[in-house]
Amino acid sequence: MTLLSSSCEKKRNCRAFTLVELLVVIAIIGVLIALLLPAVQAAREAARRLQCSNHLKQMGLAALAHESGHGFLPGGGWGWSWTGDPDRATGRDQPGGWTFAILPYLELDMLATLGTDNQPDVVTTKQWEGALVRDQSPVATFACPSRRDAILFPRPGRYYRNAYPAGQQLTGAPLDYCANSGSLPFATSQGPSMGSTSASSHDADFNGPIFQVSALPLREITDGASVTYLLGEKYLNPDNYFTGNDAGDDSGMYEGCGVDTCRWCTYDPNGDGNPEDALIPRQDTPGLPYFYGFGSAHPGGCHFVFCDGSVKSIEYSIDPLVHSLLGNGMDGREVSPDQF
Repeated sequence: MTLLSSSCEKKRNCRAFTLVELLVVIAIIGVLIALLLPAVQAAREAARRLQCSNHLKQMGLAALAHESGHGFLPGGGWGWSWTGDPDRATGRDQPGGWTFAILPYLELDMLATLGTDNQPDVVTTKQWEGALVRDQSPVATFACPSRRDAILFPRPGRYYRNAYPAGQQLTGAPLDYCANSGSLPFATSQGPSMGSTSASSHDADFNGPIFQVSALPLREITDGASVTYLLGEKYLNPDNYFTGNDAGDDSGMYEGCGVDTCRWCTYDPNGDGNPEDALIPRQDTPGLPYFYGFGSAHPGGCHFVFCDGSVKSIEYSIDPLVHSLLGNGMDGREVSPDQF
């Protein structure tokens, strides 16, 4: 009888959570999640930044391996109306851009040889079909993970004289990195007409390591490989990450020198002495077109690989003059590492 009474008494003293207590617990959990979420996002972005930096490291080492094997850095290609041609040699005889030149050094020989027909002066069906497949084969190394995945996106841009005709390239893989073409006012062209066997050099119009019709030996970077940009992240308008409507992101990733594959570090692009117009790195900004300069989706700064293979994050607040000097590898003006 006593045990039964004790059990009943315990049951009467048991109580559940009240609604107020439950709401307090939920609120505490919500606050903890709100506090942890920025830390989780920051950790994810740090991982993406590291991956992006590694992409540039791989491309930089591939470019240096190309220089070691051929005696000059990957060429910039003939111009924006040309794409890679596996039947032509690397260097000034290669119409495709630097991305095409480094494919063998990224262990992507199969992509580099697509469309081989042993007829460099004739555009055959095999050649343009191979070029189309190459442009529609995503390469993870060419995409910044903070911006987008290495998948296919619309590519409504220009046709190529040595590949598929207008209207054939409906989609293509992304390229989020560009070569440094120097600090002079930007200058590119569509390149020579069809039927040419080579293109004339434009050395006088450029002072960076990779430019239109370039084949620059590393020894000509006289200011020092460690203080001269080689490749960097290119600026894009976030509104057009997935549309192909950015003028610097509307074509194939192997085309010759143009704003899809090359960018500049010009201090005074308008020639008016106003450094506010300088092409400094910028963070991707909705509604802002800026397809001649470098930039990225990362907060704080964007990555560059230098001509010695080192990778550094350059702040968006870098002095415009210092940025232009880092873009020019041949002017004899010294830049110390503590300036960037």
